[in-house]
Amino acid sequence: MTSIRLMGMTVDSDGDGPPIVMLHGLGGTSNSFQAIVALLAGFRIVRLDLPGAGRSPLPVQQLTVRFLVEAIENATVHLGVGRAHIVGHSFGTLIAQHLAASRPKRVASLTLFGPILEPQDAARERLRHRAATARQEGMCTVADQLTGSVLSTTTANDNPVAVAFVRESHMRQDAEGFARSCEALAQAEKADHRLIDCPTLIVTGDEDAIGPPSVARELADKIGNAKTVVLHRCGHWTPIEKSKECGKLLSEFVRGIPI
Repeated sequence: MTSIRLMGMTVDSDGDGPPIVMLHGLGGTSNSFQAIVALLAGFRIVRLDLPGAGRSPLPVQQLTVRFLVEAIENATVHLGVGRAHIVGHSFGTLIAQHLAASRPKRVASLTLFGPILEPQDAARERLRHRAATARQEGMCTVADQLTGSVLSTTTANDNPVAVAFVRESHMRQDAEGFARSCEALAQAEKADHRLIDCPTLIVTGDEDAIGPPSVARELADKIGNAKTVVLHRCGHWTPIEKSKECGKLLSEFVRGIPI
């Protein structure tokens, strides 16, 4: 695996074959997908720490969905990645939707774990409050708040490694970078789903309060050419809580779609 700094992002690239580009969510990094990579032999896996997240520095520019889409496109072009399978988790699913709508020739398929549409007003307010908490109290407080609310009951009780991963993933974020990412999501709008015509797989958990099954099914209806899978006893961090199931679903899905 190679890890480089590109277009203001830390980018990991591994393997050969058709490209899969992976976009993490709030509080995540490229390692949000680590547990499913082993099931994707025969593909080139490109994982990014988005600007201001994980190992990537905070950009000078304001973080917006449009800025993130452009940064991802520029980085993948530099890497020689043309048409690719796009995989997102949480906030990464919204970015992926905008990428597929605005640059359809570059997207062979979408796989959306814990999918979201544009935030509702109450969610926008929670995101702004979370940004303020990160700045005023630090990421330890944010991590403790979120770890207790984004995982399923089964994960929280029976999978301490997953709990530790989600907590550590948040605590390793730069507080200002996380706050700006929260604000970017708080002002985000939904993609124009009429412009998305690629095969789409939507996977969520039955205990996901952020991307619940109702949202997954609504999104599938909007896109049209989409399949929805609901994983039992699973919360919002699907690739971590149900890594084997997510890896198998993704592998079978992308192997059936030529680029």
